[in-house]
Amino acid sequence: MERALSLSDGDTFEIDPSDESEDDSNARAEDASNAVVAATDWTAETILNQLRRGNIELNPSFQRRDAWTVDRKSRFIESLMMGIPIPQLVLAERPGQRGRYIVIDGKQRLLSLAQYAGFLDGSARNSFTLSRLTLRPDLNGVNFAKLQDEPVWNNDLNALENSTIRTVVIRNWPSEEYLYLVFHRLNTGSVPLSPQELRQALHPGPFTDFVDKYSFESMSFRAALGLRGPDFRMRDAELMTRAFSFLYFLEDYSGNLKQFLDLTCKSLNARWDAESDRIVDSAHSLDKAIDACIEIFGQNVFRRYVGSSYENRFNRAIFDVQVLFLADPKVRVKALKQAAATRSAFEKLSASSAFAEATTSTTKSITATYTRLALWSKSLTEVLGPVAPRVELINNRIVRRGV
Repeated sequence: MERALSLSDGDTFEIDPSDESEDDSNARAEDASNAVVAATDWTAETILNQLRRGNIELNPSFQRRDAWTVDRKSRFIESLMMGIPIPQLVLAERPGQRGRYIVIDGKQRLLSLAQYAGFLDGSARNSFTLSRLTLRPDLNGVNFAKLQDEPVWNNDLNALENSTIRTVVIRNWPSEEYLYLVFHRLNTGSVPLSPQELRQALHPGPFTDFVDKYSFESMSFRAALGLRGPDFRMRDAELMTRAFSFLYFLEDYSGNLKQFLDLTCKSLNARWDAESDRIVDSAHSLDKAIDACIEIFGQNVFRRYVGSSYENRFNRAIFDVQVLFLADPKVRVKALKQAAATRSAFEKLSASSAFAEATTSTTKSITATYTRLALWSKSLTEVLGPVAPRVELINNRIVRRGV
């Protein structure tokens, strides 16, 4: 189960564990046997050199999603200097680009090392200074420039640069599914991470960058997830990509969520130059849809209604149906004017066994996806009157699917 997310009023809620997200079920056994996995002990100096040359990809959004405090980064640097064991790095070599790597695990460690050396700030003199160290308090206040320039720190500079970091490099990986498999297995037993981090590395482009930046700054997506600040695990970006997927490519959904979201990134990256204005307008519509849902449902927004009360867990499937329809301005205006009736219709629909099943078990299946959309479309039409373009479009797609 994912950790509870903090709401601005001090309450907490959890992401519904029965509400399926992405997983590693698409990987095949032969993928694992065909990949070449090599473990080596790279020195920090070697890694810094690779970072300096841009061979290990730390794109700007990595800094935007910086998760560690300066104190934690400082302790990491101190560990390297003192030879304290640290977790391994896992990199994947880009196909056809020998010596260029995607980060699979170890983003925060690499980011901390690059920031301390000043690679991401333009100069070693702009790097963060070490703070709150316990083993070497004499190093508090020392940045990388001092470490290089002042002879008193020569031994510590050598210790840092010569420290070894176990680095696993995956070469000849046969499919993206295999990397997702590695990604998920690395995080088994800990807080599940959003695969959006890996998606961004595999499918870089203007749309991917836009989603990362927009969701990072969006107060609406933050409110939808109950976050006090931007999510360094990029669940806000994943949720926005998911919304775009259903908004633009619903008819193409085949039941494989990971491929569906990947398709969205690849397609809209390619169409960005021609359709960027439309995509930006759609993002604003999603913000307005989320805000309208919050106004209608309050603290119960994006939660399942069971019996006589709402569950205390965020449900992605509920998010899909509520936001997708209210992204249409005509539907949104009508729903806001009849907020109580809209909320009542949702609660009445939730008593339906078909809708309940479509928002709890196997929510990624084609049948579950189109069932919950069709049922909510019908309920909205009964409350709001003649269908608006968005509802009509979704209904047409549902009919073509034959669900």
